[in-house]
Amino acid sequence: MAMGTEAKVKVFGPARSTCVARVLLCLEEVGAEYELAHVHLPAGDHKGPAHLARTPFGQVPAFQDGDLILFESRAISRYVLRKGASDLLRQSSLAEAATVDAWLDAEAHNFDRAMSAITFQCFVVPMFRGGTTDQRVVEANLEKLKVALGVYEERLSMSRYLAGDFISLADLSHCPMAHYLLASPCASVLDPYPRVRAWVDGMMDRPSVKKVIELMDAS
Repeated sequence: MAMGTEAKVKVFGPARSTCVARVLLCLEEVGAEYELAHVHLPAGDHKGPAHLARTPFGQVPAFQDGDLILFESRAISRYVLRKGASDLLRQSSLAEAATVDAWLDAEAHNFDRAMSAITFQCFVVPMFRGGTTDQRVVEANLEKLKVALGVYEERLSMSRYLAGDFISLADLSHCPMAHYLLASPCASVLDPYPRVRAWVDGMMDRPSVKKVIELMDAS
């Protein structure tokens, strides 16, 4: 049964969070109805007892579907796509599903870690903490990001998307961070990687991505 025909699921956290946005993107992909329950991070709501009952690490997002409560955005994303019978996990093929998982792990460990530090310095520190961006941190993580982008460029010379000639969660999981990268002073880091830039631009035109970006920018 499609998720959209069932009761709304609930996502706890602000849409501007890339981890929350990742889950929203999957919900949009499967056409699910959902409720976004705001968690006010500056006030420390994510460390309060109500939220800690949903996620023991006090992070966002948390996710509720009936009696089921989940945390960790990539695990939630997989659940949403499985329940929504999406082909973005390529579960009909053991080899393709394993390749999607491998590149999703690569996104988490290589792209996302570097981008998290860059995004924090470029957006969170000046906008929410009244501080000054530490350019040394930005430059150090740009070097790490370039390593990942170089790998992606080579991979995309062999296939249309990371896991093969099909779009998957491994690709779309990059979109929330890629949105912030394109909006940052560091966007030119993509210039030496034309295949990566075309891959990113293509994903940004996807209707689900456009919808979630609107939510991110409005939050």
